[in-house]
Amino acid sequence: MPAYHSTLTEYSKCVGNMAVLPLRTQCRGPAPTTTQETDIIDEALYYFKANVFFRTYEIKNEADRVLIYLTLYITECLKKLQKCSQKSQGVKELHSLGISKFDIPGDDNFPLNSVYAKPTNPEEADLMRQYFQQLRLETGIRLCNCAFDANDKPSKWWLCFAKKKFMDKSLSGPGQ
Repeated sequence: MPAYHSTLTEYSKCVGNMAVLPLRTQCRGPAPTTTQETDIIDEALYYFKANVFFRTYEIKNEADRVLIYLTLYITECLKKLQKCSQKSQGVKELHSLGISKFDIPGDDNFPLNSVYAKPTNPEEADLMRQYFQQLRLETGIRLCNCAFDANDKPSKWWLCFAKKKFMDKSLSGPGQ
């Protein structure tokens, strides 16, 4: 069975070889806003549980690179959420993770430099960093809505995926 790919193919801008897709978000950043029912973050959350088991992933379009990054980021978020007993605590943890320093393609510690194009100039690098940060913040908000139930308790059906490694990669360094 093949991995799930992004169905979002309409975008007007790329940064590196990654699509800048419209988002339903209140977080500031370079991504255009949309009123569509589904955006790339919804797709990443929806396909996460199936895709996280794959060791390889065939990239079919630029939106798939965003999906790969979000899948790896969701895994990092779940590691943080394992330590949280309430949704409010989880929201704070994921906000901190979203704004913390992170590597982008071209940096030495970025795990998928072979898949992503390095920014060609400092302006493109800044745009990529802003886009990743916007994706990270919005993903953290939506993941908290999924990973905590109505009683404000963590969902074991989400947290059980915290130890999985999509494509045998991790956005955090070894031992983190």
